[in-house]
Amino acid sequence: MGATMTSNRMDLDAIIDSRPVSRFQIVLILICALVAMMDGFDTQAIAFVASEIATEWHLHPAVFGPVFGAGLFGSLVGALILGPAGDRFGRKPILVLAILIFSAGSLVTPLTSSVGQLIGLRFVTGLGLGGALPCFISLTSEYAPKRLRATLVGLMFCGFPLGAVIGGLVSAKMIPAFGWASVFITAGLVPLLVLPLLIVRVPESIRFLALKKQQARIVDVLTRMKAIDLWNGKMPNAVAEVRAPISSLFTQGRALGTLLLWVTLFASLLLTYLLINWMPMMARRSGFGVEAAVTAVSMLNLGSVAGCLIIGRLADRYNPAIIIGSGFALGTVAIVLAGHAGQSSTLLCTIAFVSGALSLGAQICTIALCSSFYETFLRATGVGWGMGIGRGGAIVGPVLGGLLLAAGAGASTLFLVAGLTSLVSAMGVYSLGLFVPRFRMLHRGGDTGEQGVAVSSARP
Repeated sequence: MGATMTSNRMDLDAIIDSRPVSRFQIVLILICALVAMMDGFDTQAIAFVASEIATEWHLHPAVFGPVFGAGLFGSLVGALILGPAGDRFGRKPILVLAILIFSAGSLVTPLTSSVGQLIGLRFVTGLGLGGALPCFISLTSEYAPKRLRATLVGLMFCGFPLGAVIGGLVSAKMIPAFGWASVFITAGLVPLLVLPLLIVRVPESIRFLALKKQQARIVDVLTRMKAIDLWNGKMPNAVAEVRAPISSLFTQGRALGTLLLWVTLFASLLLTYLLINWMPMMARRSGFGVEAAVTAVSMLNLGSVAGCLIIGRLADRYNPAIIIGSGFALGTVAIVLAGHAGQSSTLLCTIAFVSGALSLGAQICTIALCSSFYETFLRATGVGWGMGIGRGGAIVGPVLGGLLLAAGAGASTLFLVAGLTSLVSAMGVYSLGLFVPRFRMLHRGGDTGEQGVAVSSARP
């Protein structure tokens, strides 16, 4: 009987993949979603207050191109540095460090008195914001069953635009009542209040602990999951000292997929931050009040949440490259129409919602694809570099908007440029499905051979 019980026990991957999603996993994913919400609010906070700072400091709106870009450049650097650090030192400690960095940067921002100081603090804040992304994405992915991994990662990351929605709606009320500084104080304090919850309730990734041979900590996590009796005690072989060099992103059939993911994320984040940062300013220049301008951005983000749910569900049932690529392609039309909304705030908000549902919803699903494309030992590095390259597009978007505005371009031109970048993203995802065998294998239910790949990568 004892032999039968032992034979029925499972390895760690099977425990996560074969069981229903537990309360433990749901709580962990919700906390990661909460961190994503704070990240989304803090990332876009500068867009909510830019027009008010410009008025108070008597600045031309085009000056804020470098301000927007500085925060996003910091986010790029944070993702590139802290993503690989998460693969080496663990997702949880790096996530805690990232939260402390962006909270401190936000709290100090109201003390600024010049554009130079504002640029410097947005860069520091961005370091933390970018560094947090690959950590909470990897944590969610590694506690999600394989059959639901893309869906759960996408749902969790909906917290990012949802945080921007809530932040926009709250900011629209706070700015007239308490001034623009109140937005940054809120963005800095809330993460510090949530941090103890994360430290107590979120464990390190169990797959990361297996790679590091930390059996005692694995037992503790499985006990919390009420699954300790199911474990056969086995862990991956020959992976305890695995490092995740950037070159691994281009070996064993990953090269073309990595490049196409980078192209897609670069273009999709360019259009996202071009719209998010300049839509309020363009709305104000078109005669809308501050509340209507901020609400338009909130609708853009709210649409992305709805779009992610629909596109993600369809992508789980059908070919994800076709579904996500079509989201980007249809989003091109909606974004271009946003430049012709005229004086109707209702029409502007409606088009913003549809644009967000199609293009931004597809962008969130692309992040889920990125997390599933890489193995455990490489996941935070792959996601970190993918998001880092994407942040390059996020930097270009706001700066490009500033250059277009300085050159006298109107809303129709700005939204046309954003629409064309959505089309580029569509081509990137379509190509991923057509030309990358590894991607096709992953999304027809094949096994990536994660442990075997990790072992072979550890050899000289």
